[in-house]
Formats: sequence, C-alpha cells, structure tokens
Amino acid sequence: MDNRSEVRAFLTSRRAKVSPQQAGIPSHGRRRVEGLRRGEVAVLAGVSVEYYTRLERGTLAGASESVLDAIARALRLDDTETAHLHHLARAAAAPAARTRRVKTPEVRAPVRRVLEAMTGVPAFVRDHRFDILAANPLGTALYAPMFAAGEVLPVNSMRFTFLNPHAQGFYPDWARVARSAVAALRIAAARNPHDEHLVNLIGELSMRSDPFRAWWAAQDVYVHRHGTKRFHHPAIGDLDLDFEAFELPGDQTLTLLTYSAEPGTPSGDGLRLLAAWAARTTETSARVRHVTE
Repeated sequence: MDNRSEVRAFLTSRRAKVSPQQAGIPSHGRRRVEGLRRGEVAVLAGVSVEYYTRLERGTLAGASESVLDAIARALRLDDTETAHLHHLARAAAAPAARTRRVKTPEVRAPVRRVLEAMTGVPAFVRDHRFDILAANPLGTALYAPMFAAGEVLPVNSMRFTFLNPHAQGFYPDWARVARSAVAALRIAAARNPHDEHLVNLIGELSMRSDPFRAWWAAQDVYVHRHGTKRFHHPAIGDLDLDFEAFELPGDQTLTLLTYSAEPGTPSGDGLRLLAAWAARTTETSARVRHVTE
C-alpha cells in the first residue's frame, strides 16, 4: 500500500467533514471546497500553511507527535482516527520496505482450551487479516453459512461478508456490518502496511466488490470492541447478540470474540436452541463419517 496516497486521502477526507461553523470560523458566501480549507486547518493546528500542505500531500515522516495531535484536534478526529493518523506517521517514518509474507499467528494451546471451555457462548479467535483461526462448536454453529460447503479453518470473515451470496441474508443489517468491517480493516492495514496477505486481500475485495471499493475510499476507521449484532440464522432464525472483542496480551495480532444474550430473552432462548442444533448436527456428521469409513 502506498503510504503517501493513504495519508493524502485520509487527511483530505477528514478535512472535508469539518464545517467552518464546527471549527468556529466565520464563513461568508459560497466556498469552493467542502469543509475546511488547508489554510484554516493550518491556523487551527498552529503550523504554517506550507507545512500542513506538505503533510496533507503525504509527507508525514518527521512530524512530531505534538504536531499530529494538533492536526487531530483541528480536524476534530476521535480517538480511533487520531491513533490511525499516528500509525500512518510511523509507517511513513519507517525505512522503505516491500510487502512480505507474514507468518500466520499461532493460537496457543491454553487459548484453545479456554475457547473450548466456553460452552455457553459462541466464540472464536481471529487475526489482523480477519482470518478465523479457531472457534468453539457454538461459534462454528452460529456462523454456519461461513463454514458451509466443507470450509475449514482458517476462514476469512471479510471474504464471507463481501463475496458470499448468503452474507446479506445472514446479516439483517448487512450495510452497517459491512461498512464497519471495512473501517476495521483499514486500521489493520495501517498497522501492518507490508503484510502481503493483507494487501492482497484488500486488492481482491476492491476488485470483486463494488460496496467494498466505495467504503474503502471513504477512509473511515473503526474499532470493534463491543456492541450488538443481528443475525438471521438459517436454522434458528433471528438472534440479537451482544459481542465483546478481547485483544490477547502477548498475541497482539489475535482477538477473541464472544457473543452472548440475556437469559430468558428470545435471543437467549435462541442460543440454547443453537447449542441443541449444533449437537444434533455434530452427531449426524459423526454418523455419516462412521458409515462411509
């Protein structure tokens, strides 16, 4: 990925989102640019117009943290956007490097044991490429459409979301889920700019999915930490589940995701049905294997 292009697109898109009124700048008559002008951002950040222009054109190398924070305040960036700007700056300051094959991280045995012990909630472990590396039986059952047709781990949730024809039916709020997924992938790309597999994934999705390409160009960034996600499971029906994302200390590229529901609610009852359905499916598969062997 071209760091200069990424910086330029990100800063330009954020500048366009801030109106003069939001920045406390008097505005008279028609403006030729959407949002703030470069000179206005420079004044708000306390830097020269020439310097800010150079930064926005993609030359972040050498910019101090205090300057980056000042620009973040001028552009009214949130914490996630500010962190993303700092990641872009660190990538710009690093020696030039080609994309390289980054080894798929290993899920340690103790983590797998914890995952298997979580029998009441769907759970899985994913890496920074959104590859699902490990899942407990309930997690596999919840994402049955993603694991259909004999799919084995790792399975990429981004490819499922944008390229699998069943994804839009599986996610009733598909557009919201998909757009936030793109925003999370952009953060991963800034943190791992030379990961060949990640770069190839972004290229593949850009070529094959019009919605992905449009949302990628929007330059939005988002961190999945917790929230609620709606599912329409092919066997169970509608489920509204709370998710939590835990970054694993010592395994910085791995995230443990869990889904739960309040007991006694329709979705809580749905998880119980899902567990029973998963058990029957596993038993049936075991019988089929026994017969064919």
